[in-house]
Amino acid sequence: MMPQTSLAVLAVLLSLAPVAAQGPVIGRASVVDGDTVEIAGERIRFNGVDAPESWQVCHDGNGKAYRCGQAAANALHEFLAASRPTRCEYHSRDRYKRFVGDCYRADGESVSRWLVRNGYALDWKRYSRGAYAADQAEAKADRRGMWQGDFLEPWEARRLRAM
Repeated sequence: MMPQTSLAVLAVLLSLAPVAAQGPVIGRASVVDGDTVEIAGERIRFNGVDAPESWQVCHDGNGKAYRCGQAAANALHEFLAASRPTRCEYHSRDRYKRFVGDCYRADGESVSRWLVRNGYALDWKRYSRGAYAADQAEAKADRRGMWQGDFLEPWEARRLRAM
């Protein structure tokens, strides 16, 4: 038997050990919103991108208001349904304990890259380090999705709503 102090030291050392990397989650994705899905009970937030919130309103090229967060979620649903299952590779956990990952359709296409390239999400440089900057520039130049009119960045819309 180990002395009680040895057990305490062992417990402290184990708590300091890095957590083992989590494997991929694969399955049929249910869309929660434009940048979050759920697969097999695991809520997964896409790494490096930020889509408008479901309540968020944007304006199209004619100045007409539309729910751009809902449009992003609907487009994501259609995109994922075209090539199942979805595979998400673990990146980290966020402050809400959600799995943050890089997700791909069965055909290998990056979900985040598609969202940004089509103007349904923005490159969130704070987390992506500009990984989707070229896709965002393409969407902006072609006036796709949110880029067809006016919008607030999702992080800014959340900040203003919290005030």
